[in-house]
Amino acid sequence: MNGRPPGRFDRRRPEAGLRINHRIRVPEIRVILEEEQLGIMPTHEALRLAEEKGLDLVEISPRAFPPVCRIMDYGKYKYEEAKKKQQARKKASTVETKEIKFRPKTEGHDMDFKVKHVRRFLEGGNKVRLAVVFRGREITHPQTGMNVLNRVVDRCADIAVVEATPNMEGRRMIMVIAPKPNVVRKAMEAKKAQATAQLAAMAAKKDGGNGMPHQAPPPDDDEDDLDEDAINADVGDDDDDDDEGGADAPGTPDAPGAPDAPAE
Repeated sequence: MNGRPPGRFDRRRPEAGLRINHRIRVPEIRVILEEEQLGIMPTHEALRLAEEKGLDLVEISPRAFPPVCRIMDYGKYKYEEAKKKQQARKKASTVETKEIKFRPKTEGHDMDFKVKHVRRFLEGGNKVRLAVVFRGREITHPQTGMNVLNRVVDRCADIAVVEATPNMEGRRMIMVIAPKPNVVRKAMEAKKAQATAQLAAMAAKKDGGNGMPHQAPPPDDDEDDLDEDAINADVGDDDDDDDEGGADAPGTPDAPGAPDAPAE
């Protein structure tokens, strides 16, 4: 025991429920080394054996009588456990909810533009919250918002289902649509393939490319990378419109600082 490097065993903090090396204070334990049962031995002898092999003594079954301990590389064990958890998180389905805003008057090119991105988010395995933002007296005609939502749902019917039917939240009419199961499955497969390709590219770069010429990726369509803020820029912050008293004129943008129209 005198040859043990100071702090070699005691400075590392074990995971919750695991005791290692000199934190194991019972007088005797059952020892396992590389799947071989070494039987019951005094704890100090098991510690000496672990030190001789440059490994750790880890209590894996504290409630057994006597407790069961394994001689192993504790650092490697923690690394492998962390890797397993990381792989489990990657396999877990992570679904985000994106929000796309519309106006009751959204038509034509604007509708095509927004539906394109609604479908992009759905095909990526995400849910989409559709929000129709009313201004001024538009709120008195909720059917216009319903018409907008119905058009979006109809154009996404092949890949999406309605998860939450329309309801009013202040000056917003909200509906949530979600991708169909087969769409989610394809999205997960695409993400796995992308991750595999990235790992392969990193490995090739690390190996110096093995003499293979570098090929530049094809140029991306800027519109395909837009986030929610950019897509919703034409609607603006709907909270600023709560106090407006007049309906917008068709096709006329808001004029900041313009006086309110006189009440009729």
